[in-house]
Amino acid sequence: MLKKIVSHWWRSVISIPVSLIVWESMSPLTLAAPPRNPDQTVECDILVVGSGLAGTAAAYEALLKGKTVCLTEITDWVGGQISSQGTSALDERQTQRERLFYPRGYLELRKRIEKKYDKLNPGDCWVSESCFLPSDGHQLLMEQLQDAARKGKGTLKWYPTTVIKELEIGKVPNGGTGEQIKGAIAIQHSPAEGAPPLNSEPLSKTIEDAYRYEDSPRFKKTIVRFVPKASNQQKPADWYVIEATETGEIVGLADVPYRLGIDPRSYLEPSSSSATADPYCTQGFTYTFAMEATEESQKHEMPPFYLQHAPYFSYELERLANFNLVFTYRRIWSPQEGQSETFGGVTFDAPTPGDISMQNWTWGNDYRPGTSQDNLIYTREQLKATGQLNPGGWMGGLRTETLRRGEDHALAYFYWLVMGTTDSQLGDGVKKPNPNNRFLAGLDSPMGTAHGLSKYPYMREGRRILGRPSYAYADGFSITEIDISRRNYQDDYYRQTLSPETYRRLQATLAGLEGLDVIGGKVSPDAVKRRKRSTIYPDSVGIGHYAIDFHPCMTQLPPEAPGNTEREGERRGAGQAYPFQIPLRAMIPQRIDNLLVAGKSIAVSHIAAAAYRVHSFEWSSGAAAGITAAFVLDDGKILPYQLVDQTPIIKERKLLELQRVLNESGNPTAFPDTSIFNENWDEWQ
Repeated sequence: MLKKIVSHWWRSVISIPVSLIVWESMSPLTLAAPPRNPDQTVECDILVVGSGLAGTAAAYEALLKGKTVCLTEITDWVGGQISSQGTSALDERQTQRERLFYPRGYLELRKRIEKKYDKLNPGDCWVSESCFLPSDGHQLLMEQLQDAARKGKGTLKWYPTTVIKELEIGKVPNGGTGEQIKGAIAIQHSPAEGAPPLNSEPLSKTIEDAYRYEDSPRFKKTIVRFVPKASNQQKPADWYVIEATETGEIVGLADVPYRLGIDPRSYLEPSSSSATADPYCTQGFTYTFAMEATEESQKHEMPPFYLQHAPYFSYELERLANFNLVFTYRRIWSPQEGQSETFGGVTFDAPTPGDISMQNWTWGNDYRPGTSQDNLIYTREQLKATGQLNPGGWMGGLRTETLRRGEDHALAYFYWLVMGTTDSQLGDGVKKPNPNNRFLAGLDSPMGTAHGLSKYPYMREGRRILGRPSYAYADGFSITEIDISRRNYQDDYYRQTLSPETYRRLQATLAGLEGLDVIGGKVSPDAVKRRKRSTIYPDSVGIGHYAIDFHPCMTQLPPEAPGNTEREGERRGAGQAYPFQIPLRAMIPQRIDNLLVAGKSIAVSHIAAAAYRVHSFEWSSGAAAGITAAFVLDDGKILPYQLVDQTPIIKERKLLELQRVLNESGNPTAFPDTSIFNENWDEWQ
């Protein structure tokens, strides 16, 4: 069955020895024809680019404030992680979940899920309190946006299957110190006459076509120009653009300062796996898919690329080496209750025929490139080399060949689950065939695609902006590892790995008011009391809580090479984190004054980003962006960066007013009992 699904467009690499694989060169992509005149011009108060959870939350709050919101999305579903990326299992921490301390829109989403299924967890999964069908995630969120527009008297202009191709950037009279986005040119694609429906082919086959202006045998293109609403009022900005894409696409296109991959080891990032920066080692991405348990054994034909990828796959740990455990881990639909089983300390109901599982597994369908020859998200230097920073040259900023290999990898993983007998980490005799399962594909399947893979890969890391420089952040503001981690930085590893000067600086930073005495030598670094809270930001506009969770890049090319290993030291930064805040400074890029950043592209380090990436955080950051944009538009006299100015040690009146609006609207800016008067946050699990 699987072979029939993919045989029309998947290329085989089985006959090519791993050692001889030649990856895509850095020659320029085939660029688009010269721009066409826009087919339509659309006015917005706020343009939200990217309809993942952050983008949806931004639109939701702006609509409740009565704004006209243009919302674009490369796929045809809103929701990102819970829909088009297929990871419809809410990642939540215990204490936050028990207290239901989330932004109001996220709480409403949870209620809608529960109402839809008469339960919050229709999949009876054990990784989360809520696992459900990705197709329903889109439907529920779209209804939520429409209800917000009616309630707030806002206007939603929804542009699915739409990509931003060019930005019009320049100075604006009466604007701030920097430039502004004055317009955005987008391409919306629909099926050409006689072509198959959207979502018939995987992303790697369509993405380059989507960014070309000209029509093709596959797509008919509509060119849309987004601009601010006409106004007679003189404001510092007539509209705002919110970057909420999954890879930091607008960050790359606008060419504002950002980082990718590993940050150099320092007193702020002491667990970094590299003494120098490595932009090619980002967290792995995943094409998710859904599979259904069946009564009868199914016929499974080996995909032509399977043997290329088979050396990678594993249950990973002995306590996880059980098919039923893995199936129920992210089971998203379970119409009947199975028998109770226990394995590796986890108790779950065994799969029954008709159960549907979504697969998202580190040593499974995770694809983890980590070199300059196969990295997925192009660096600035690679964007220049491929011509994507030239006028009209933007093609999405991703390596298409790596997308394709990630798609192959996911399909090969399904075959391994049902027919595989090898295990790269645990050896022979562990993995048994499980043929009573079928791969779910079709436009009416949970993923909504003919090929069965998610419409877009689940992204854990993208381009991360550098905030604006200040006295304490000369290169630009960023949230770092030590701002959130629970790690004990006085253990032997840090004494031995860091230079004496860096170690002293680390302990001085953690010491707070005693920091100067540590730097000056009056207090020994080893005498510093271990900090038991995260950094408290006076300009906080949102919250999040999750462990620092890594899916590290692999050492060699290709990632699936036999015997390949994870990048050494990457998991050193992993571990528990304290509940944390989202400072407004982390959402304000350099240079462009009417651009706000939400989601995974805020100013965070590589290690901090591993916690600042899950569902409720994305919602909180998006809600903050939407409310902030509406706030400064209504104020008409201030730009976002002026709310925090340089170092917001003393809160300005406008910032306090924004925080009041956020908190009173049900979008908290701090967790309960996490003030400067409480130095021990250990109860937050």
